[in-house]
Amino acid sequence: MRRTVLSLLAARPVATAASLALRTVAAAALAATLVAPVLPGPVRAQSFQTAAPHAILIDAESGSVLFEKAADERFSPASMAKLMTTDIVFEALKSGRLSMDTEFTVTEDAWKRGGAGGGGSSMFAQVNSRIKMSDLLRGLVVQSGNDAAITIAENMAGTEEAFANLMNQRAKEIGLTNSTFRNATGYSAPDQKVTARDMAKLAIHLIDTYPDLYKIFSEREFTWNKIRQQNRNPLLTLDIGADGLKTGYLEESGYALTGSAVQNGQRLVLVVSGLKTARDRASESRKLMEWGFRAFEPRQVFAPGETVAEASVYGGEAGSVPLVARKPVRVLLPRGSNDRVSAKVIYQGPLVAPVEEGRQVGVLRIQRGDTVALDQPLYAGAAVPAGSLSRRAMDAALEFGTDLMRKAFDKAAGARPKSDDRAANPS
Repeated sequence: MRRTVLSLLAARPVATAASLALRTVAAAALAATLVAPVLPGPVRAQSFQTAAPHAILIDAESGSVLFEKAADERFSPASMAKLMTTDIVFEALKSGRLSMDTEFTVTEDAWKRGGAGGGGSSMFAQVNSRIKMSDLLRGLVVQSGNDAAITIAENMAGTEEAFANLMNQRAKEIGLTNSTFRNATGYSAPDQKVTARDMAKLAIHLIDTYPDLYKIFSEREFTWNKIRQQNRNPLLTLDIGADGLKTGYLEESGYALTGSAVQNGQRLVLVVSGLKTARDRASESRKLMEWGFRAFEPRQVFAPGETVAEASVYGGEAGSVPLVARKPVRVLLPRGSNDRVSAKVIYQGPLVAPVEEGRQVGVLRIQRGDTVALDQPLYAGAAVPAGSLSRRAMDAALEFGTDLMRKAFDKAAGARPKSDDRAANPS
């Protein structure tokens, strides 16, 4: 099995015999769709600059990346770690293991480390008091209470360390590939690190998976123990359609924000980190969000179930299988941009029969300049049963010959940069 790259548009051809066996479907339509119009006047996209050391802006529906800066560099999440704490609670509520009426006891540890004496944000919960989950959640989400986070962690898992293990397990399940959690609060810990891309992915997961519970993020204030506190998300007070999520601050990592806003039915999610002041955090987030809504146009490339390409199949009744997307393939392109746009399908191939219909077998990657604008899963659009003995023998001989041809190509192209070899050859 090898990593096969199929160029659909404007990307450099890959010099392997396996890629030559692939057949492109609708490439001309794709090329026509991905041409961004040049528009006059102020709507023409400008290259965006931000003071944030780490940033990403994503169209939530399509997954299109509109802007990124050091989006895969790790940093301390501060209180944005509470988004993962929130996900653990939301999942337990959705599954029925907890209810909004479930009561947790505020432990002495939560009161000491997370209360007002701890020096951070707090919901001012009293030690040994019992609080319903409906209130604890608002203490966690609206007030960013460290006492709420520790209370939840210790009641759900026994210790905060054990709860952090749940956070890391859950992070893997939802595809956060470059983040590590060590506590429920976001307090400084040497190896508690996240990336902007992972935090955006977590935000979209919360929005999509728990639409009713997500509404808590938009609540402007919450009062507990006769102390009223405003939601710490500065975007909620601005007229940009913001409805969540979470801020964070540590001296070591600066001011950070994971936020979301909706305008005209379009939802954008942003993450910024490393800013010097709370004012910088608010202003940079607003500028980035407004730019994203103004400067891009959507293009639907493929409809759900439409064949994007065909992948080679080894030992099957058919020699190939159509690859399809389950949801619309939609990419946002800058108005008036001259960025080079390319698209390719990547999969480990040839696929070995039997191939089940609906199995994820590859990824459609659309790239705008140096930015990966979209990575969308592709699935087998049909089932391919195992072929006859004679068919499997013929495919084995063909695969052996293909492997020899590939090695010959590699030898002849020995002067190529190693990065090209890694893209085309076995991984």
